[in-house]
Amino acid sequence: MSTRLPGPERRLLILKESQRLFAEKGFHGVSIDEIARAVNVSPAILYRHFESKQALYDAVLRELSSQRESYVEAVINSGAGFEEVLISMTEVFIHSIDENPNLLRIEMQSLLDGNSATSEFFENRWKSFNDYINFSLNELLAYDIDDREIKILTASLMFQGMVREALLQKYLQPQDRLIDVSLNELSRELVTLFVRAVGIDRPRAAETD
Repeated sequence: MSTRLPGPERRLLILKESQRLFAEKGFHGVSIDEIARAVNVSPAILYRHFESKQALYDAVLRELSSQRESYVEAVINSGAGFEEVLISMTEVFIHSIDENPNLLRIEMQSLLDGNSATSEFFENRWKSFNDYINFSLNELLAYDIDDREIKILTASLMFQGMVREALLQKYLQPQDRLIDVSLNELSRELVTLFVRAVGIDRPRAAETD
């Protein structure tokens, strides 16, 4: 005999199981009946908490996007340099995926689904990176370089793509292709390559005899 949960606890359980199922199968691959079975309630009970599958999916995305990582400590402890700060932020982000790969799966599934709630989810998940990269490059890049504005606008997208591809290889492939690379090493290498690509890599120290 199942234990009857209070309303708020049942709602949290519905969100948790829905997150797992949506991450595995996407919005169109999951039915209300399947979610109800996973929570051990009737569809009618589930509809008391969420009026439709779309409303439930929106709630799952909002719940995940609200779990934004705090980069304050990473920024404070990493020093003042752009590269070191971005490395620290990337470490925090990658560790969050390592703890909950469903964040990455939901991101990919929501892209394929073309769901109306996807844009807000993406904006919240990547906003800290986009804001920091755009602001920093505007300060660091020379004003006379060609296509400066386009480079700044596209740089954060390039970095987002690099990080996402590395995470796809690590967490969504049958075999972890980066198993021998620590999360911290992965963060540092991604940022180093990015910084070189946008043309603000640190000058090398003069070689000594």
